[in-house]
Amino acid sequence: MIRVVLVDDQALFRAGIRMMIDSQDDLEVVGEAADGAEGIDVIRATRPDVVLMDIRMPRMDGLAATAVILADPVPEHVEGPPRIVMLTTFDLDEAAARAIRQGASGFLLKDADPEFLLAAIRTVHSGSAVIAASATRELFAATTPAPVPVPAAFETLTDREREIFALAARGLSNAEIAAREYLSEATVKTHISRILAKLSLRDRVQLVVFAFEHGLA
Repeated sequence: MIRVVLVDDQALFRAGIRMMIDSQDDLEVVGEAADGAEGIDVIRATRPDVVLMDIRMPRMDGLAATAVILADPVPEHVEGPPRIVMLTTFDLDEAAARAIRQGASGFLLKDADPEFLLAAIRTVHSGSAVIAASATRELFAATTPAPVPVPAAFETLTDREREIFALAARGLSNAEIAAREYLSEATVKTHISRILAKLSLRDRVQLVVFAFEHGLA
């Protein structure tokens, strides 16, 4: 089961999302909260796999709560911090960009199609793809300041890895990269894993952020 926590100040919205998630055989809502401060307590108590976090809430917003959650020490029996997906009503939301730079795994519009939201939860849990890759790329194209120097770690990538990096930074999926480069998806996945390890990035969302912040997109 993929364990989910909902953090949103609208009780009716939470109830609808909870009903939808709990209708799935592989998904389960293990906690809810009405603001960021309450969300931190619920997340620490339940240790979910995925958090759906509203950006704008009273008392403590989703941005501040995300920073606290990702900075929390991870218990030995837990694989890592939860994957956090920011919920927003704005397509090009600077707050969403800031949250992703902090380590959130992506963002979704609150009026997203239900099937897309469910697929996004599973995608983030697997860590295998960027949520709304084209939207994430557009978001960072609109909100990234002047590029900073490329770190030395980028020079450790092979020519092939740089090619794969560039395609992933454009938001292409493993399947799309495989078809374009005449490779198997397994080979692309191996390349992506090596790229993330060399650049000390957690997932493909962070790869997109890295590319835009260093003028590599």
